[in-house]
Amino acid sequence: MEQYLQIQKPDLDYTYEFEVDQLSQMSECLEAHGFAIVKDVLPRELVDSLKQAVFDGTDPNSELERGQSRTRHAWIESGPGAWQLLGYEPFMKIHRHLIGTDEMTVHRSAAIIRMPGSQPVAWHTDWCGFSTDAPKNSGDVLNRGLWPSGKWFYLTGSRPEHGGLCVIADSHIEGWEGPEGFNLTTDKRSFYKEGEAEKAYVGFDIPGLVPLFTNPGDMIVFAHRTYHGAFPNQIDDIRLSCAIGFRRRDHHINIPWEIPDDGRQFLSDLPPRFEQYTRGYTSINLNWRG
Repeated sequence: MEQYLQIQKPDLDYTYEFEVDQLSQMSECLEAHGFAIVKDVLPRELVDSLKQAVFDGTDPNSELERGQSRTRHAWIESGPGAWQLLGYEPFMKIHRHLIGTDEMTVHRSAAIIRMPGSQPVAWHTDWCGFSTDAPKNSGDVLNRGLWPSGKWFYLTGSRPEHGGLCVIADSHIEGWEGPEGFNLTTDKRSFYKEGEAEKAYVGFDIPGLVPLFTNPGDMIVFAHRTYHGAFPNQIDDIRLSCAIGFRRRDHHINIPWEIPDDGRQFLSDLPPRFEQYTRGYTSINLNWRG
């Protein structure tokens, strides 16, 4: 853990942390450098409630053991604990600003639990738009749009020794060819060191790497192409994170799967005041293959 404890907050020549009323500046940074942090979006009591919602939706039977991690896709379908974000105006205001309209549909959501001792997350971009091949899975279908994809709350804070998030500044720019000394993988979803086998890289000796330091109520935003990874969780605290992302309602997606039972139940149970955010909702079917 020593090496990660020694990692310091970077001293960049631009500001990437903003208050909730600095949305224009945040957008400018996101467009220029591919990431930004919005400070103090959530109050402490909402953070605590969301922590419980992550456990309830991702590991309801407390089965995870040391060294393990788990992601709950379509986390918003797990119940009212996740829905409460839809009714929290500071959160929704950020999304309306990013999407450029108040006519939004929930696009994707997720929650992640990373236990102490869990391994790092390999470098990758969430965007699947590099390929013109037919989608191979449901992620390929949903991750080809051009909306700002990453909007995460690290509910236990983001810092390197605790499995914190890191990004590569400016890696969202179209035509980016990878960090110096690295090659992009064939599908351009990750990169690897020159002279080594083509495999998604899991190290942190990368030019342009920016470790993100956040408090539990801060919101991390990164552009749809931005390459990112996560450090291993090397302390005895569970790491919790969650995200809900939107797309413009007029961006319709013809999904090649039936909405699963959990998704249909979610649409049935959601309070009427939130139904405006589920017009065109696709859910996700992790078993679908193209």
